[in-house]
Parts: sequence; structure tokens; C-alpha cells
Amino acid sequence: MRFHDKAVIVTGGSKGIGAGCAKVFCEEGGLAAILARGRETGERYAAELTARGPGRAIFFQCDVSQPEQLTAAIDRAAEEFGRLDCIINNAGWHPPATRIEDTSLEDLDRLIRLNFTSTFLGCRHALPHLRKTKGTIINMSSMVGILGQDQAVAYCSTKAAQIGLTKALAVELGPEGIRVNAILPGNVDTPMMHEWAATLPDPKSALQRVAALQVFGRMATSEEIGRIALFLASDDASFLTGQAIQAEGGASLDY
Repeated sequence: MRFHDKAVIVTGGSKGIGAGCAKVFCEEGGLAAILARGRETGERYAAELTARGPGRAIFFQCDVSQPEQLTAAIDRAAEEFGRLDCIINNAGWHPPATRIEDTSLEDLDRLIRLNFTSTFLGCRHALPHLRKTKGTIINMSSMVGILGQDQAVAYCSTKAAQIGLTKALAVELGPEGIRVNAILPGNVDTPMMHEWAATLPDPKSALQRVAALQVFGRMATSEEIGRIALFLASDDASFLTGQAIQAEGGASLDY
């Protein structure tokens, strides 16, 4: 019950890593606001988590690339729970492999808006609520934000920007007792990973190759990333800020 009666907002919280985060926080007695575009999936998942307990989940339909929707959802969540102790800026997307000369400025702008601008605005608009609780901010970046990735210049750039934002904001907000950290997942077994594999001639073999990259011979689960988020949001991490936690199962070690 490390998050008992405390409130968290998880953007993109109805599936993948975000769903794993919402589940773990609810299991620890937390109050989770799930923000996502798909109403049916989001409402069903929030009801499932609430029924399972001991925490409670609610859903707000929100496209985080639309600033008005995001700010309204953050305020509604804080009002519903009467407080806000953590925001997990998780919503994002990885486009198909695309070379830089085939990446249009329009595509780049849309991805920046979804992956980075929404993180910036989530931090900014949650701040008045987090000041009241001396809460925490967790930004879901990616290992490729520091390692790079072939034919993913736009995606890697947005993820690197999240890391820079995390470190700068940790310095700015530290004197107020607000901690800001980032998680950098590697390969995680999510619907997005399976959607990527489905675009290849042999999806099963592709997933096996990805799993073999980790020293454990498997990908992470969404709940494992969620438990890292819970640690960062709890008092157990009270002296951690500005960190970019590399959750990649050793994939970057045996180069």
C-alpha cells in the first residue's frame, strides 16, 4: 500500500506500459486517472481495476496532442480525487521505420506534439496541483533516446527531448520538493510491439529476435515498468531526481 489514497494521472493509460502503471498503482491502493483516446477500452479497464482494488481508477477521454483536452483532463482528475501526487507522461507513438529524407516536416511536427509537447504541457499543467502535495513527475522516454535507432530519427529526437526536459525541470523544481524522473524502457511486450511485428514477413521470428536482445532472453512486461514508476513516485525514492532510469534488461550491455 505504498500509494494508499494518493492520486496519479497516467496518460496513455488504457494499454501497454500505461496500463501496467495504472494497474500497479491501483494494486498499491492508489487512485489512478487513466487518460486515453479510446473511450470503450479506457472505461472498461478503469472499471476492471476498480473492481479488483484496493485502489480506484477513473477514465477521461483525452487526446494529449490537443492542449485544451489535456489541461482539462488534468484539472478534472485532480478535482475528482481532491489531490494529485504524481503524473506519468506516458502517451506516445513509434512510427514505422522511416528514413530522414522520407520524414516530412508535417509528420515530424505531429510526432513532436504527441510525444514531447504533451509531456511538456502535462508537467506544466500538473504543477499547481503537485505543489500542494510535493508530488512527483515521471516522464516515459525510451532507451533509443540515448542509443539511437535506425530509421527512427523523429522518434529518437522526441524521446531525447523528454530526457532533457526531465533533467532541467528537476533542477528547477527541486527547491520546491518536487521530484522529476524519467524511465527509459527498452523492449517491452506491449500491443505496440506486436503491431510493429505484424508489419514484418515473419512476426513470430521478429518477436523472438527482440526477446533475445535482453540478457534474460525475454522482453519486459508492462507491470515491470509500472513497478519502477511506483518506486520513483514513492517515498522510497525520496532522494532521486533528474534521473533517467534505463529499464532495458541488459540489452545495451553485450554490444
